[in-house]
Amino acid sequence: MRTAKIERNTKETQIIVELNLDGGEVEISTGIGFFDHMLTAFGVHGGFGLKVNVKGDLEVDTHHTVEDTGIALGMAFKEALGNMGGIVRYGSFSIPMDEVLAECIVDISNRPFLVFKASFEQELCGDYETCVTEEFFRAFAMNACVTLHIRVPYGANAHHEIEAIFKAVAHSMKIAVAKNDDGSVLSTKGVL
Repeated sequence: MRTAKIERNTKETQIIVELNLDGGEVEISTGIGFFDHMLTAFGVHGGFGLKVNVKGDLEVDTHHTVEDTGIALGMAFKEALGNMGGIVRYGSFSIPMDEVLAECIVDISNRPFLVFKASFEQELCGDYETCVTEEFFRAFAMNACVTLHIRVPYGANAHHEIEAIFKAVAHSMKIAVAKNDDGSVLSTKGVL
């Protein structure tokens, strides 16, 4: 069963993430409406069963809640994938959203790295600070142990840009975690 449940508690956030790589319900509650919308899109477009419940120090700002959720979601992917064998490993996807194009390429490599090429003209989407988007994906990549390249070559509306990013990452991950034909580890080393 490709599932995981992560509970992460700090002085700043209390987080529970439940993940099923092969589907299920999507239920998100972070206290940040726009972030809930993004994680819901991630679960739905990835075809993942995803439950996320977060209580964070939103009286400070959204940074801890968003980054720590990225940590916990990354940990859930790492646990659900086990030794990372039996999967396609690579995935890429592009999402157009009105004036925006967002692209994502992922390698489930056990070598964490993030390349993030996007900037946002607007500082806020609702109560969500757009600058924390990169922090979320850095935390996700480092804790999932994936190489993640994200690029928005053009766009103007931060809501569209960030939503297209979340959807592109979801589709890329969906492709990469798909089961391969023979259950092997896709590496010349024989291990990731």
